[in-house]
Amino acid sequence: MHDSRTSTPEDEVIRGGLGSVTAGTLAGSPNWRRRLLALLAILGPGIIVMVGDNDAGGITTYAQAGQAYGYTLLWTLPILIVVLAVAQEMVVRLGAVTGVGHGKLLRERFGTFWAAFSVVDLFLLNFLTLVTEFIGIRYALGFFGISPTIAAGLMAVALIGSVVSGRFERWERFMLILVAVSLLVFPLMGMSPVHWGAALHGLVVPGVKGGLGSQATIFIIGIVGTTIAPWQLFFQQSNVIDKRITPRWIRFERADTFIGAVVTNVAAAAVIIAAAAALAGAAGSFGSAGAIASGFSHHVSVVAGALFAIVLAEASLIGAATVTLSTAYALGDLFGVEQSLNAPVREARGFYASYVALVVLAGGLTLIPRLPLSLINLAVQVLAGVLLPSALAFLLLLCNDREILGPWVNPPWLNVLATFIVGLLLQLSLVLTVVTIVPSINVIGLVLATGALVVVATAVVAIAQLRSRHHRPTMPMEDRLRWTMPAAALLHRPRFSRGRQVALIGLRAYLVIAVMLMVVSFVHLGH
Repeated sequence: MHDSRTSTPEDEVIRGGLGSVTAGTLAGSPNWRRRLLALLAILGPGIIVMVGDNDAGGITTYAQAGQAYGYTLLWTLPILIVVLAVAQEMVVRLGAVTGVGHGKLLRERFGTFWAAFSVVDLFLLNFLTLVTEFIGIRYALGFFGISPTIAAGLMAVALIGSVVSGRFERWERFMLILVAVSLLVFPLMGMSPVHWGAALHGLVVPGVKGGLGSQATIFIIGIVGTTIAPWQLFFQQSNVIDKRITPRWIRFERADTFIGAVVTNVAAAAVIIAAAAALAGAAGSFGSAGAIASGFSHHVSVVAGALFAIVLAEASLIGAATVTLSTAYALGDLFGVEQSLNAPVREARGFYASYVALVVLAGGLTLIPRLPLSLINLAVQVLAGVLLPSALAFLLLLCNDREILGPWVNPPWLNVLATFIVGLLLQLSLVLTVVTIVPSINVIGLVLATGALVVVATAVVAIAQLRSRHHRPTMPMEDRLRWTMPAAALLHRPRFSRGRQVALIGLRAYLVIAVMLMVVSFVHLGH
């Protein structure tokens, strides 16, 4: 199971899109210039995975939320910075310390059944997400008069061309260019007639325009699902390994991840603010991405419409690249095939073949006439939000596994915070499920009741962590930086209590029911 990264600390080299760095750079007491060069070389997996989730579906969902609810859903984004940073920091540690992909860890620690369950979930969600990226490029280039067939073809060529060089740093450089293009959301916001007082109020005071009903719940879960999704866990862990980041570089990759979390959510806020300022109250609250671009063109200026279309095209490309790569990584983990952007095509045929097949199938599907494109887009974001608690629960279990992480397991405070986050996400999906079954229920009362359960569960975990913290082993930092996961033959699979097994099965059963009811909810929304 262990990925043997055999380089010694002295010859360890990281090559990234913004430069390269050796372990010698950090020898002694490095000055700020050396630290900055090291950060630039490491920068990539964190910010790319974050901005990649501001994809075509995300940009469209943010704009629809601004159009339908004005500034009143902005308060969700500061919370999501914390959620993103906590979840992806755990992923960083897993990748750097184990050298093993997320899917392979699930298979080895929980068995093939649970790994297959997670990867099948991921595959279906990622494929639908990839479809939304092609929908996005269709609308984006359609704004400039390019036909859907040509738009899909151009996107497929760009996606395939970006990975076949066999050089990780070339792929990463292309992704970082797309990250830079995503910053065009800020001039778009600047062009819009923003009411800054109302925007600030929406950012700091939780509320929902028109009250918290089933439709608003769908949008909140959609914002959560498009800001943090299960594929991010698989992507960043494998990307960290592909870049050959080890524990020595963890603090720089944490900084990369935190920068990405802030940039992503600030950009999301810019889209919501721009749409709220320019489109709130306009006809068609659930308009397509193409209609939104036209709305900016009509209500603000042609330049604003073009900026939105360019951002949408960039979001489609970076979203499609990261989601497809996440799927190829996960399938490689499950079936044990070679998977690396550093490998030439002849040495990783299965990895590249799965990537190309996904791109071709998703691109072709979007050309089918009369597909409900806008509804598919929102449904995918909500599905990601519904499936997310399960993915985070397994992530939390892995990050408390001493066999694979040793001194890098979660500290008690992080377990408490992560439990609270998983509880909140489960609460959101539970509220959506109940509202779908009983539309007349008091949603505020339901939120308060389920919130109380989340608080109780978090308190129980906090008490357990306080009792166990005195038994945590300590290790000098230099030894921690050299510690990596032992070889597979030396590991023992964790034994789960009957209560934990029942809890995992119950979580899965609930999620299956929640997904079925989500489909019912979207059928009603479509009508």
